[in-house]
Amino acid sequence: MIERIFAAPWFSLTRLGEAQILLPLVLLAALWLWWRAGERVFARRWLFWLCAAAGLTTASKLAFIGWGWGVEAWDFTGISGHAMFAAASLPGLAWVLSRGRSEWMQKWAVGLAFALAALIAYSRLEVGAHSPSESLFGFFIGSAASLMSLRQAPALRLNPPTWLPTAVLASLMLLPFHAPPSKSHDWVTRLSLQLSGRSLPFHRWDAHRHPPRSPAALPSSPSQSAKQRPLFSSITSNPAESS
Repeated sequence: MIERIFAAPWFSLTRLGEAQILLPLVLLAALWLWWRAGERVFARRWLFWLCAAAGLTTASKLAFIGWGWGVEAWDFTGISGHAMFAAASLPGLAWVLSRGRSEWMQKWAVGLAFALAALIAYSRLEVGAHSPSESLFGFFIGSAASLMSLRQAPALRLNPPTWLPTAVLASLMLLPFHAPPSKSHDWVTRLSLQLSGRSLPFHRWDAHRHPPRSPAALPSSPSQSAKQRPLFSSITSNPAESS
């Protein structure tokens, strides 16, 4: 009971790394930069590096879930998406929203955003979702994306309108408690199975038990296949997940 009480804040904090929460906020800020602030170059650079980090993260998850490609010695089964998205999104949001303040306040805002992203990466350990190597890789890749985006960032011509920081802060405060559960892992799992031709995904314990098996090496008898179908159905048969 006591452990659950202490773990509850980590479960709320870790949701701040969800793509369904952060990506709309980044797109909202990028659209304002593009259309109103006249900073199309920075907006493109920010979105490019975020997409590059997200693509690398997704590829690492596909590789393990579909083919079992990981690093057993590091307990690595794929880059943490929460850690990556937090580190790739929050510093850029802080930079945009702190415009109009003094230079040192803007630097403090960006620094605090990196610190919050680090806490979100650590929360993945507390909730048992990732190993240290997976969280660290996610944080470092996301941080690299932010640093590449903020490198030589221009001075904005316009300060952000009041509605933009209000929307961002309200979303970060409310959505971790009210947003529906994220389905991104289910989508990645289904895509992994479709690409690899497997009926069952690889799990962390598989990496510690035996080498990855190719789809051809999977059991093919009717009785064994029947045992596999329920788990596969539980991944793909929920209409809410496939929408």
